[in-house]
Parts: sequence; structure tokens; C-alpha cells
Amino acid sequence: MSPEETGKKYGTLLGVFIPSILTILGAIMYLRFGWVVGNSGLYSTLSIVILANIITLITAFAVSSLATSQRVGIGGAYFLISRSLGVEVGGAIGLPLYLSQSISLTLYCYALAESLQMLWPGAPIQPLAGLFIVLVTAGALKATALVLKSQVIIFALVLLSIVSLMMGADWGAPIAIQEGNYLAEDATGYWQVFAVFFPAVTGILTGLSLSGDLKDPEKSLPIGTLAAVLLGFAIYLIIPLALAHYSDPGELRSNPLIWTKIASIPFLVFPGLIAAILSSAIGSILSAPRTLQALAQDGVLPERIGETTDGEPKFAMYLSGGVALIAVLLGDLNAVATVVTMFFLTTYCMINIIAGLEALVSNPSFRPRMRVKWYYCFLAALGCFLVMM
Repeated sequence: MSPEETGKKYGTLLGVFIPSILTILGAIMYLRFGWVVGNSGLYSTLSIVILANIITLITAFAVSSLATSQRVGIGGAYFLISRSLGVEVGGAIGLPLYLSQSISLTLYCYALAESLQMLWPGAPIQPLAGLFIVLVTAGALKATALVLKSQVIIFALVLLSIVSLMMGADWGAPIAIQEGNYLAEDATGYWQVFAVFFPAVTGILTGLSLSGDLKDPEKSLPIGTLAAVLLGFAIYLIIPLALAHYSDPGELRSNPLIWTKIASIPFLVFPGLIAAILSSAIGSILSAPRTLQALAQDGVLPERIGETTDGEPKFAMYLSGGVALIAVLLGDLNAVATVVTMFFLTTYCMINIIAGLEALVSNPSFRPRMRVKWYYCFLAALGCFLVMM
């Protein structure tokens, strides 16, 4: 049974903040931050972090503004867009939103496969990623309750691994790489590296996607979302500094688990990495079907897709697992991350345009508890568009 049917609702901490921050502090942080620093150098990496987080922070304010002006139903971001611009426009944006959520599962399963390859050299990445998608999808319903109960422990494991990295960094050593060189084969330049990094800051839609399971969405969504974005921003400004002091830039680019070489207690890295990835993967397979369910309820898709069993849209869930399985053919984690970035930027762009228009025209029905200036929203929307180009 879903929380909505059983009457069990979640508050700001368990329902929004921790799921969002666990999605932010996930696979990209562990497996690609060293690659980003090794290719872009410290200063360009910091600019990538700042630009990505500015877009995300303004979008978080836009989401908070929209969410405090109306009751958010099933579908999260799709619900906000469709109720503001109409079902036709909402349906057009709902598709890239759905794809960003379902293909995120592919991203996290690639991350799991890469992690396993570190322990089992020669392991086939693509087949393993496909296997993990099947297992996560098949076990999502049973695993959901376990994840919700253990997410505080998962968050603690992630924080311990970050502290271990900070303690192990050689802060007295010179910065090994200050300027970008983009020597990796799949790092063609600044924007390619940005595209691989951006999924690391896309956790703001996690709480919104599960809005129907919250006790007080109007209160929990803005507080939990903004707190997660700000904490993630602060951590992401510190991690590049720790990595940039590592003496071998080549290993930063080539070793996905460079954290284990730097951390003062290396074995703390793996529990945080695996727990965070699994939590994010299950979050994706829970979010994507709810978007499909909302599209079906609005008549955009056949009703059959949105049918529920025991309170869960099981058909939509397995369909989402199939989409994630097909996305394995994209090739590797970097390729999947780039595709996910494009879909998320599309969604972020539309959310900011809607919030900006609502504030600009002073719609009488738009009475949010949290207001954001229209020009900030339009600036973030423009930023999304330019980055996509």
C-alpha cells in the first residue's frame, strides 16, 4: 500500500530533505568529481559547480513558489506545469520529465556497475547495468519501505565518507591542476564536462515527485528542497578543493574511485557510495511511474498505463524499467549523464518560465507563501536554454 492509502504521510525531513540530498550527494559526486577536476582544473570546476547550483537554486525557489500557491497532486513537476499552462503543454513537457526520471535509473545502475568493476576487474559494465535495472525495478515495491526507514542511516554513511575525504586530503600540498586540459577522450571541453556533472544537482524534483505522500506539501517542499540545495552547494564547493591537492591529475581523470586513494579511512567510501546510489535508483523508479500515472489520469496517455495495484502504478513502473533498460544502449555513465542533463534542463527551463510568468502578470489566483522575482526565474530559464545549446 502507498503512504497515501494507508494514511501514513511524511514530514519535511524524511519526505523531502533527506531524499533530495541523497539524490544530490550520489553517483556523480563519488564517481565523476575527480574526473571533472582532472579535466577542467580547480577554477573551471568551481565555476561549473557555481553555475549548476545557481540554476538549480533559482529553480528550487520557482518550485517552492508554485508549490506554495496550489495543492500539488500526483506527478510533481508535471502537475505544476499542466495546471499552469494547460494539459497540452504539460503533456509536452511531461515526456522529457518522465525520460529524465526513468533514464536516471540507468545512470545510477551504470554507477553501481562501475563500482562493482573496481572490486571485480574485467566485469562487463553494460550487462551488469542492465541486470541492476531489472533487479531494482522488480524489487522496488518491497525495497521502498526499507529505504524510507533507513535513509537517515544512508545519509550518515554519506556524510562519514565525505568527512573521511576531507581528513585524508593533503591540504598542505600545492594544487595539482589549476587550469583545464580536457585530456580524457570523452571530455571535449568545458560544456561536455558540465553536462556530465549537472545530474549531481538535480535532486530538487525528488521531493516534488512524492508530494502526494507528504503531510503538508506547502510547508515541507520549500523548506526541505532549499535546505538540500544549499547544503549540497556548500559540500560541492569543498570537495573540489580536497581533490585538487591530489598529486596525480592523470589518476583523477582515470580512476572513478579516486576517493579511496585520498580518504583517511578508505573503507568508509564504499558503504556511502553503494547506499546513496541504491537510494537514488529506487527514488527514480518511484518518481517516473507517478509522472506516467498523472499523464494517464489527464488523458494524455491511455488509462491502462496509470492503473494501480495495491496503491502503486505497477504497470507504469515496469514500463519505466523497460525505458531504463533500453537506455543502457547509450554506452556508458558519461553518455547517460549527458542525456539526463538535457531532459532535466528542459524541465527546469519550463518551471522557471511558468513561475516567472505567474509573478510577472500578477495572476489573482497565484498567491504563493514564498515569492521569487520574475526576472530571476527568466534569468534561470535563459541559463538553462544557453547551456542546452
